[in-house]
Amino acid sequence: MGINFDVQRHPRMNALNAACGWISNPRRQVFTLGATALLSVGSLAACGSSPASAAGSTEPVPLVVYSAQGYDSVMTKAFQKATGIPVKLDDDSTGPLLAKVAAESNNPQWGLLWVDGDTAFASLDKQGQLLDYAPPITLTSVGQSLVPADHSYIPVSTTVMAAVIYNAAKVSAVPQSYQDLLGSQYKGKVGMNDPSQSGPTFPFIAGLMDQFGGQTTGVSAGESYLTKLKANGLQVFPTNGDTLHALETGAIDYGMIQSSAATGELIKAAKSATFDPKVVYLPNSTLLPGVIGIDKKAPAAERSEAERFVQYVLSAAGQAIMQTGDPSGDSLYWPVVPGVAALPALPTFPANSQKLDPYFWGPLEGQANAWFDSNIK
Repeated sequence: MGINFDVQRHPRMNALNAACGWISNPRRQVFTLGATALLSVGSLAACGSSPASAAGSTEPVPLVVYSAQGYDSVMTKAFQKATGIPVKLDDDSTGPLLAKVAAESNNPQWGLLWVDGDTAFASLDKQGQLLDYAPPITLTSVGQSLVPADHSYIPVSTTVMAAVIYNAAKVSAVPQSYQDLLGSQYKGKVGMNDPSQSGPTFPFIAGLMDQFGGQTTGVSAGESYLTKLKANGLQVFPTNGDTLHALETGAIDYGMIQSSAATGELIKAAKSATFDPKVVYLPNSTLLPGVIGIDKKAPAAERSEAERFVQYVLSAAGQAIMQTGDPSGDSLYWPVVPGVAALPALPTFPANSQKLDPYFWGPLEGQANAWFDSNIK
């Protein structure tokens, strides 16, 4: 007969766990004391502190951050330096990160998730995975419009999806609507990202569905449009960078990508007689917020650290890091913190933009992506 002590997972205690015979599972550790060991608690001294004293330690636990932001490495290092809180960063594209979060749903390994698009977070909220947290920070009116009623995630920036970037050195036709892209002058010349790889792309698809048919007939209307676009030669590439490469090499002449990536291309691309990128925003571009969510199942200490991270990101110091950490990429966002101006390279926020209901469209992401994989790629 033994007694089990439950202690929250602490990455710094891995060596101790191995030496002392702790039984490991992904989120928690269980240590079993046999009857003989109970008669000699002092025998634990060889292994350092007991589970009880370890649980009461004031030493910061690592904050595990899953992120797809171009400035996340700079941000996490600055946060660690400012607060003394150790951070473990897992940086990847949004699609693989969300797949990882889904695979870990029973035993989450992340403390904080930071990617673009609120539809995925609405879906996680419906599954009961997110901590309700309202940071003590005022947001702009656009920022406030993106805050969910239960405060289950926090918008910290915004871009739009899609910006249509085109090579003006090769083509003269400039679309005025998404329907225009079905015309013969665009045949075989249009490219977009794969929603299974590119996180911003499902909100774009959902935005098309919403504007074509709303929540009643939008799914079928959007599928019909994308089927016609494929018949007109649509090409699909994994992410923003791949679609831009196809534009630069002449595989396509029009690309539907995230606004930050499109603006970045205008900044860094070398213009020539054969390549002159320009951008147009079609009605209606879909608001795509950069969003942070906190794992509800994380240890209490890690949840508290995640809350401090959110506050740091939305502080003047955090915003400065966001705007300098990836100057030709993800730094090109429209701020949602009052008093913070967008970088000069950004155009005026598109007036013809729309906000999705993430709680309606988010749960449809798996269905939409599976259909896209089978019928459009």
